[in-house]
Amino acid sequence: METDLPSDPEARLSDTLHGCGYRCKPAQCLAGLALLMRAAMTTGALVVLACAGPVGAQTLTQDEALALAFPGAEVERRTAFLDDTQLARASSLAGPDVDVESTVVTYYVAMRRGEPAGVAYFDVDRVRTLPQVLMIVVGTDGRVVRVETVSFREPPEYRAPEGWLAQFHGRVLDDQLSLKGAIANITGATLTSGAVTRATRRVMALHSIIDPFGVGAR
Repeated sequence: METDLPSDPEARLSDTLHGCGYRCKPAQCLAGLALLMRAAMTTGALVVLACAGPVGAQTLTQDEALALAFPGAEVERRTAFLDDTQLARASSLAGPDVDVESTVVTYYVAMRRGEPAGVAYFDVDRVRTLPQVLMIVVGTDGRVVRVETVSFREPPEYRAPEGWLAQFHGRVLDDQLSLKGAIANITGATLTSGAVTRATRRVMALHSIIDPFGVGAR
């Protein structure tokens, strides 16, 4: 039987950690990588669920994930606080099937030679009964640069293959960023397909509102 994720963000993250064998409070356990969640944590940067999950589960630390996205760049952690109007706009942009509930969004801006090189967001959501964590990188042109599975606690055969994730590269927030548009399903893992697509739409909607590069909301 499926169980609901707790509505309270700290309880939600605590449950996930305890499922990994941790017995500490989220703020104590997670001292690095911030997760952009449907109900965002406000504890700062968080370390990604580096726990004993199913055999084959993929985990990355904060430094590993950001180094993959921005090799050699300086990365600055920032936090955006959305008002109700901005949150409603983000929800509208994301679409009716995507939950956007957090007014606090942590993100990572990469700089090279004083110029922005991109921004990374982290999103955690349930696939079936267990969570996955994605890093979604957006370029200065507002297009998806990278979608990386940081942690996946469902059986590994349901994890999104890198080749499948590559179809998000270059995408913008439009009707084609959808399983009814240009995004193909993963055969035998439709729940994963939906979870990744929703996460990408959620991040792209929030990115448009936050506007980290000052180009104006889309």
